Amino acid sequence: MNRRTLLKWAGLTALGSLVGFGCDNSHESQALLSNTADKDSLMKPMVKVKVFNSKGELVGPIEEPKVVKTDAQWRAQLDKNTYNIARAKGTEPSFCGNLYDNHLDGVYTCVCCRLPLFSSNSKFDSGTGWPSFFQPICKENVYTHIDADGERHEILCTRCDCHLGHVFDDGPPPTSLRFCVNSASMVFTRSDALKSLADPAVG
Repeated sequence: MNRRTLLKWAGLTALGSLVGFGCDNSHESQALLSNTADKDSLMKPMVKVKVFNSKGELVGPIEEPKVVKTDAQWRAQLDKNTYNIARAKGTEPSFCGNLYDNHLDGVYTCVCCRLPLFSSNSKFDSGTGWPSFFQPICKENVYTHIDADGERHEILCTRCDCHLGHVFDDGPPPTSLRFCVNSASMVFTRSDALKSLADPAVG
């Protein structure tokens, strides 16, 4: 697996591409907004992701509004350590995250918006000290972009842009990729409780 292959994967999975809504200051558009119950959903860009239904099944992709919050709202929702990693793009110390040594069967979701990100069946011990996966739960739910240093490929949640970690090309088969993720960016749900992750959009 080389840098070209990694860039190709990043391009194929950069499904954080958004369908935006133009700014229209006409009286007609203002009237429409004022008479719509869910104004926020009209203003937010949309993403296509896979989610769990009430049976605990991963379904989709479905189109949903992107989760967009102010910095103050994220700070109010998350504790300081989680905010520093998930929103400020920090990195937790190796071998310290609560999910690094987790060997239970289940699903890892985004700490900010609870979007399913990784499954335990793709988790492996990389020896690096961070939870590592050879692939996401589905290509729709994560995307990557190149860091400011021009070298590393950052992994982000498609629905809310939560910083997850970085992906490298030194993983095991079948992908030869290593998604190196901060424990603080995820929440773990056991396989027997996947129904609790049911998305309201699919019931």
